[in-house]
Amino acid sequence: MPTPPEFLQGTVDVLILRTLAWKPMHGYAMTTFIRDRSNEELSIEGAALYQALHRLQRQDLVKSKWGTSETGRKVRIYELSPAGRRHLAAHSAAWHRYADAVARVLKPA
Repeated sequence: MPTPPEFLQGTVDVLILRTLAWKPMHGYAMTTFIRDRSNEELSIEGAALYQALHRLQRQDLVKSKWGTSETGRKVRIYELSPAGRRHLAAHSAAWHRYADAVARVLKPA
């Protein structure tokens, strides 16, 4: 089932922050993690991923530094800042409340 673009755009920041809560990662590793963790239902790639990462950096929710990938390539490694952890906690709870409310409405009477 393809991911509705409007759904993904509304949740891309929290998906990235949650991914980085596991450990610092480079862009391709984040893309792979999200795709694998969602059983290939969700995918954030290319421009959408990097636009979100830059936006999160401007908000001081994510930090980055140069590092080396598993294949030896020079890559940008992203990690959560303390503010990013707080933001993730608040927005995860709000997202779960929202998803539960939608599920209750969609549930057959």
